Amino acid sequence: MIRLEGVTRRYVEAGERHVILDGVDVRFAPGRFTALVGKSGSGKTTVLNLISGIDLPDAGRVYVGDRDVTAMGDRDRTLFRRDHLGIVFQFFNLIPTLTVLENVTLPSELAGRAGGGRAMELLERVGLADRRDAMPDRLSGGEQQRVAIARALAHDPDVVLADEPTGNLDEETGEAVLRLLLETTREAGKTLIMATHGMDVLPLADAVFTIHGGRLVGLGG
Repeated sequence: MIRLEGVTRRYVEAGERHVILDGVDVRFAPGRFTALVGKSGSGKTTVLNLISGIDLPDAGRVYVGDRDVTAMGDRDRTLFRRDHLGIVFQFFNLIPTLTVLENVTLPSELAGRAGGGRAMELLERVGLADRRDAMPDRLSGGEQQRVAIARALAHDPDVVLADEPTGNLDEETGEAVLRLLLETTREAGKTLIMATHGMDVLPLADAVFTIHGGRLVGLGG
């Protein structure tokens, strides 16, 4: 169970205070796909960054399972992300000097575990086993995002966070990548939380929250 309790996040720009999240209380059920929707700048990415410990709230607590992310120091939050979270970004964030296989095995290697076998299984699953030795710049955008999905799952994380994972892809490729992400996370029983502006995602989600005026409002699920 992921919980935000009384979470507030604000920033100051040009002397004006902007409240992104205002005393948010929300729970994300384990093993389910939750979609976060809202206009650009509404706070979708902020929620993901708070869950991952990339960002900290100005008030309130964030829990992932029995771990209080807000109570961790910088190093512990880094290790927490490495060991327990998989993250899929809009712009892929593959390391350009590593091959496809090396990109996928990197999270396991950073955690001190051999990951070659699982990495190849995941590349088979996303249909890119034959590109294992290719460099990222030789792949299409859709192929790069499929590698990013495999990388996010390589170290067997508890939770997968996806930040507009199809936002940099054309409609057809984005739909294929979305369905692949859902299939791979559901097969593995992972908790998936996705920030998206695509309304086509909503029928596929187990739960949907919209962010408006600093609040998360459930739309069912």
